[in-house]
Amino acid sequence: MKKSKAASVHPAAAPPGKLKKRILSNWQLYAMLLIPVVITVIYKYIPMYGIQIAFRDFKASRGMWGSEWVGLKWFERFFTSPNCFRMIKNTVLLSLYSLLWSFPIPVILALMINQLRFRRFKRIVQTVLYAPHFISIMVVCGMIRIFLSPSGGLINLLAGTSIDFLSEAAAFRTVYIASGIWQDAGWGIIVYMATLANIDTSHYEAARIDGASMLQRIRYIDIPELIPTIILMLIMSAGNLMNVGFEKVWLLQTDLNKAASDVIAVYVYQQGIENAKYSYSTAVGLFNTVVNIILLIIVNKITSKASDDVSFV
Repeated sequence: MKKSKAASVHPAAAPPGKLKKRILSNWQLYAMLLIPVVITVIYKYIPMYGIQIAFRDFKASRGMWGSEWVGLKWFERFFTSPNCFRMIKNTVLLSLYSLLWSFPIPVILALMINQLRFRRFKRIVQTVLYAPHFISIMVVCGMIRIFLSPSGGLINLLAGTSIDFLSEAAAFRTVYIASGIWQDAGWGIIVYMATLANIDTSHYEAARIDGASMLQRIRYIDIPELIPTIILMLIMSAGNLMNVGFEKVWLLQTDLNKAASDVIAVYVYQQGIENAKYSYSTAVGLFNTVVNIILLIIVNKITSKASDDVSFV
């Protein structure tokens, strides 16, 4: 009797024969799963052995293993460089401001669009907001330069001024964040709208019968349903907190706005590609990655705890 009770509490593992039979009966599924696993291992994990050049004085003629081991030399050089803390500050501020401004806007817009009752107009609004997501960064930066041109730019024509905004360090973050919101807000809206579309319409009907206003329906029906998606999107955004888009900053950077646009990603490109300092640029990039991982773990823990405690009732 005791044995049977223990067996029910701790069921025995499936015999190897049964497991093999199960795999063989569903081999198509496992074969499909194997493809992304192999690709991830080949292109993500195997190249990681190359990070050791951050601790070597890498010379292409000597190869990776023949290059001299220098330990933390390149990290020390980065932290003692004159622009180190300016780059870290600019990277953190640009990422943080982008997160603070660009993260809530798609949520708000999705909640507003969800209240529209005319389906055709609703689709038109979604398309207009989502379309900029397909425009390349290079084209967006070209548009920014044209619109903000001191001679004939649309913004200066409307304002009656001739300001070179891209030469102003104080205006760089605003330009970067505003253009990012315009380009990427549509992607977030689509994700949140997909979540809102799965809400049972009977909840809205019951709320209307009870006399709930539009704001009350948003507060007590829509937002609680969006919380898991918001947390997931926040974790994904936090994982890229230190990864300021290199291409966009580099294309908009000038000698006059470097006080605000000098970020780690551009510095890694300049040192690694332009100056061929492979070990040094790898060390700086590795530092940036480690900080990102730490931030991701912290945000993951905070959001997990917050999701357990949050209540809208």
